[in-house]
Amino acid sequence: MTIQLNDETIHDLHYDEIKQFLKDEPLASFLGMKLTKLGPGTAEAELIPDDRMLNSHGMVHGAIIFSLADYVFAAASNSYGKTAVGVTTNVNFISAGKRGKTLTGNAKEVKKNHKLAWYKIDVQSENELIATMEAMVYRKSQYFIQQDKLR
Repeated sequence: MTIQLNDETIHDLHYDEIKQFLKDEPLASFLGMKLTKLGPGTAEAELIPDDRMLNSHGMVHGAIIFSLADYVFAAASNSYGKTAVGVTTNVNFISAGKRGKTLTGNAKEVKKNHKLAWYKIDVQSENELIATMEAMVYRKSQYFIQQDKLR
């Protein structure tokens, strides 16, 4: 009997491999981002900004905030072991981040179908909303987890 696996089942069966793949993301590692939570279609990560991440006004640079939002977006959309690539993002910067104050990014899947998925992302610091992002991915047919492990 052949069992058809859905995205959530694949996430559960291959969680460790998927999480390790996403934790090893080169830019996130370079910037010091830590993936703290990963669920089906959801992700959370933290970053403590240092002096190199500030703009000329002494606030966290928008590119750093965007990078954190983009990282949790990528983690959430790839949480099923299937390659997903960003198509669009729309970010709103609401408040300034501060050096040494932990930034937390949260991504949550709003809707997905076979080829596309939509996400809402928030970046907060000390319970203050710093930025929001809406984003969409294209879900490719390839998996990045080992094909022979798909059951």
